Amino acid sequence: MRKDLNRKKTITLTLIIFIMLSSILVSTGSSMISKLYHSIDHLFTNSKTPHFVQMHAGDLDQAALENWAQSHDLVKDYQLVEMVNIDGANIIIGKNSEPETNSVMDISFVKQNGRFDYLLTLENNIAYVSPGAVGVPIYYLQRNDLKLGDTLVVSNGSLQMSFTITHFVRDSLMNPSVVHSKRFLLHENDYETMKNTFGEIEYLIEFLLTDLSKRNTFIQQYEAASLPNSGPTIDYQAFQLLNALSDGIVAVVIILVSFLLIVIASLCLRLTILSTLEEDYQEIGVMKAIGLHEHFIRNAYLIKYIFIAGLASLLGYFISLFTSQLLTSNIVLYSGSPEGDILSYIISFFGAMIVFLIIVLFCRFTLRRFQKVSAVEALRTGHLGDTKLIKRFSLKKTRLLDVNSFLGINDIFSRLKMFILLCVVFIICSIVIIVPVNFYHTIQSPHFISYMGIGKSDIRIDLQKSEDILERFNKVVSYLETDPDVDTYSPLITSRFQVRNSAGVFENISVETGNLSIFPLEYLEGRAPMNEQEIVLSYINANDLEKSVGDSLLLQLNSDGSEKEVVVTGIYQDITNGGRTAKAIFSPNYESVLWYVVSLDLKDDIAISKKLTEYTKEFYPSKVTYIQEYLSQTLGDTVQQVRILTMAAIVIGLAISILITTLFVKMVIAKDAAQIAIKRCIGFSVKDIQLQYVVGMSFLMIVGIMVGTFLANVGGERIVSVFLSSMGISRLEFTIHPIRAYIVCPFILISSVVVTTILSTGSIEKIKLSHVNND
Repeated sequence: MRKDLNRKKTITLTLIIFIMLSSILVSTGSSMISKLYHSIDHLFTNSKTPHFVQMHAGDLDQAALENWAQSHDLVKDYQLVEMVNIDGANIIIGKNSEPETNSVMDISFVKQNGRFDYLLTLENNIAYVSPGAVGVPIYYLQRNDLKLGDTLVVSNGSLQMSFTITHFVRDSLMNPSVVHSKRFLLHENDYETMKNTFGEIEYLIEFLLTDLSKRNTFIQQYEAASLPNSGPTIDYQAFQLLNALSDGIVAVVIILVSFLLIVIASLCLRLTILSTLEEDYQEIGVMKAIGLHEHFIRNAYLIKYIFIAGLASLLGYFISLFTSQLLTSNIVLYSGSPEGDILSYIISFFGAMIVFLIIVLFCRFTLRRFQKVSAVEALRTGHLGDTKLIKRFSLKKTRLLDVNSFLGINDIFSRLKMFILLCVVFIICSIVIIVPVNFYHTIQSPHFISYMGIGKSDIRIDLQKSEDILERFNKVVSYLETDPDVDTYSPLITSRFQVRNSAGVFENISVETGNLSIFPLEYLEGRAPMNEQEIVLSYINANDLEKSVGDSLLLQLNSDGSEKEVVVTGIYQDITNGGRTAKAIFSPNYESVLWYVVSLDLKDDIAISKKLTEYTKEFYPSKVTYIQEYLSQTLGDTVQQVRILTMAAIVIGLAISILITTLFVKMVIAKDAAQIAIKRCIGFSVKDIQLQYVVGMSFLMIVGIMVGTFLANVGGERIVSVFLSSMGISRLEFTIHPIRAYIVCPFILISSVVVTTILSTGSIEKIKLSHVNND
């Protein structure tokens, strides 16, 4: 084994690199998932995350809430959390920042809670701040590049309060960017001052349950008790999903790429083993002739590949300890790192061992070809008996290609069985690069707004619940109706209804009502509602209610108990609000309005930035957001991580194509040495022969890119959709950047193969006629 490894250093090194890359990615992906799960669990444990939260704006009967909670068997603990909501236009975060005027985030100031739902420090301890200090959510640390000692200023024109940032806080309820609410922590005295001076009060009604498995029963009982419910509800499972969304997407893409690399490593091993059998065919025949058992001979070869796979897998595991730190830095920032997190290292090592086992099993499968080796045939011919050539094309009948191009392509078809392996590797290299590139463009494109249950528009105006919200909403609608710069607009109202679930019990459902045809959704199934007897459901809501297109739903319209039966006409995708939404065109429930939204398109020649400034001033304190900025603020950290991963995938794909081309060309030249010598003798120059190999490799790469692009667009969408279905996206459609996907990426791949082929065929110059004589 030692002599064989020393004799084939390049091939051995190439195999080690492939297996090592596979091991790195599998170990890193599994480590990310493990660390994500345990970090979130650690965060939730330290913060004592509530199992059920009801947001409420407006007056409430605190005594009635406490009495109900104390008398309920499932309630372990209860608390009422006050939040002072302040418009972003009145807040400046950081020394050189602008006011948070166009931020999509709802900013609230709170004091530390007494019994559970704690805001934590970066060490996951309960955060406490001094008078004049503030704890700022991690979202702003990352987005505004803040530092301890920076200032935060709150002003309403007549009064200004300035705070020093002394803590960055983790909030298990509102950590991720996809949650459009953020809590800032104040000292109790500062909070009381702000409460009496700024903003409006909103409540979080929070419960810890004695049995988390019965949370659905508890939610139904809360909703049936006519308790405060003027706002969205969210449970423990939704908190877990929202916290895992961003890094979970990245982990999914890493694991997908890693399994493609395992396939490539396996194919490279097959190529190497077949090449080795070809070279050692006579020696194998001799060993069989002197009586050595087939299993002994096979194991003599297998031990080499066990050594290579074991070494590469271990190297990959140790390198993954560093790469996983880079890719899990966002997890550690937002959720912290559990002390003594040994399990993530064990799972990471287990991932590397899976790669090792897959490679060894594949080697055993490939080495079964020893059964076909005949001692007599090996000693007589000296080569494998299945290397028949496919019938060659006729140069005389081919007029489109010059001689060198014809010979290069003809060689591919003459030995198609051998070259098909290389083509498969090129196909996978294309997929490794194109799937992450397409996913990156998809997640940052304006089209991605459709996966948030929102129709595409230019500007979005959000009005949160307040005493005069209906008056403000009517003002917005009236203003837009007379604005000559507006092309079209759509006012939408989200309110709460009661819906009878599959168990026959009524539960809350948030329904957005209005004209859904102006900014239409994209539907997985069915169509938009066309009358007041129809409704459409989000993918997760449809699964929870066990409804599909054509099924009926029974809704309670308001507090008087009047009911309405509606038919489900469509199912759409939505990752917002826990993925549990619905839309219809019937009248809203004005007794339980949650929020108002107005979407609009401007005329083509109107500057959006100018209108944003105008609307922000005119509709204050409503949130006015350019829809692309809305996406950027919501998915900013996810997009950044996917961008890094995409760059890594491009580098890996190119490295694989270069290494496998080098390995393959050197093997082919070694096999064709006699043929090359004859070509040189009859007048072909070194450049002519190099061109033949370049044309052949380029032809294979072009075929690989074409097939890989098709599979990446079709299969890639389906595979990614399977992983994202639990987050509310069951069918992802890639938004493809034509120039990058169809021109830049193929050009880079083909160029790398051409240059590598030219460099790898440099040894042709050393091949002389003596090779023919020796053969």
